[in-house]
Amino acid sequence: MWKLARYRMAAGIATRPLADILADQTGESGVPNETAPAGQLPPELLREWRSRLHGAFGGSLHLRHVDSGSCNACEWELTALMNPVYDMQRLGIDFVASPRHADVLVVTGGLTRNLAEAVRLTYEATAHPKAVLAVGDCACGAGLLGRTYAQSGRVDTCVPVLVSIPGCPPHPHRIIRGLLEVMARLEEA
Repeated sequence: MWKLARYRMAAGIATRPLADILADQTGESGVPNETAPAGQLPPELLREWRSRLHGAFGGSLHLRHVDSGSCNACEWELTALMNPVYDMQRLGIDFVASPRHADVLVVTGGLTRNLAEAVRLTYEATAHPKAVLAVGDCACGAGLLGRTYAQSGRVDTCVPVLVSIPGCPPHPHRIIRGLLEVMARLEEA
């Protein structure tokens, strides 16, 4: 995190172009290999993003985060999506407070027995078309705890998951790619 902050302060940039975010292969720190940020977003990628977003969700994508018993590492990465580095709001993606306003449920954490009912009710309250994005190893079923007396395990045992993003925690770039995959799959359906 400090490496990224030092890079941002030294480079004097706040927001990276979407093409850099999607093409970044650094994984751990999010700092690209070049010393200066690349130019503007390629027009063909911007057109694809806008047409996909407009076709599936009418120009904006609203996410509702549901914590089903996580350690909050994945929440830090979700919060990073809205900071000036990734700035997902410029692309029409935002988090909402109500599942009735959401297009995609972003579920983090292993499914605890006490929160399984809350996850199911949140899914039922979400308007159609809806999708569930499981973020992190715990939500995908490969977490430390797995199935115990307190945990039901994977999120897909309670609600249908469209896309799973493993990682402990997954990098924001992987979450962005997961959102693109969600939009692509909803367009196909």
